[in-house]
Amino acid sequence: MKIAVCLSHVPDTTTRIRFVDNNRRLDTNGVQWIINPWDELALTRALEIKESSGGRVEKVTVVHVGRAGADPTLRKAMAIGADNAIRVDADPADAFSVASHLAAALRQESFDLILCGIESSDYNNSAVGGMLAELLSVTSVSAVSGLEPADDGWLLHRDIDGGVEKIVASSPLVAIVQKGIAREPRIPSMRGIMMAKQKPLQVVPGVEVNPLTEYLGFEIPAPKPPCRKLDPEQVKELAGLLHKEAKVI
Repeated sequence: MKIAVCLSHVPDTTTRIRFVDNNRRLDTNGVQWIINPWDELALTRALEIKESSGGRVEKVTVVHVGRAGADPTLRKAMAIGADNAIRVDADPADAFSVASHLAAALRQESFDLILCGIESSDYNNSAVGGMLAELLSVTSVSAVSGLEPADDGWLLHRDIDGGVEKIVASSPLVAIVQKGIAREPRIPSMRGIMMAKQKPLQVVPGVEVNPLTEYLGFEIPAPKPPCRKLDPEQVKELAGLLHKEAKVI
């Protein structure tokens, strides 16, 4: 059994974001890059499944679409515990192009389970996982918060209003995971960092694909207004501000 985890290479959430070329392109100077948090949890769960499988899971592979600048992120994923990495050497133009590149790379090897984070923390599209499953013509389940091997496939949990939905799905499967899939992301140990240097990072060419969307420009959110303090006795004024300005009541 083999598991693949799709990884995004995203700016750290504390990074100060700037745009160049008339707000059409991210200024990458000084940006600290990390593994997308949802993908990091997916990788953690994949490793937990492998370790408890009694040898049934042969390996966990991480797959990414991007240029050489993402290699340190992939090395970190291998330091956490992934057995190998595949980088599709292509620019991630939009969700469809990323899904197309991933599908082409994943077709080269038979994976029983493919994990995708529900979204990336930079674009928040929540689209790649579903597109990938359609391109591979395999079953997909979204918003997965729990995942266990079952006799004939996988037992998945989804949080719904008032309870938990349980689904059994067979392999191959694309599971689009969200918060709850793992308790805490793993941190690479010194031994893992040293071992990651010897693990294979395969670079494969991208496929010819025409993006379906184009980014015309980006806008920085307007600065938040300064905090206003009211006397505890000014209840009517507080209610008026919450109604007219904050529009929460």
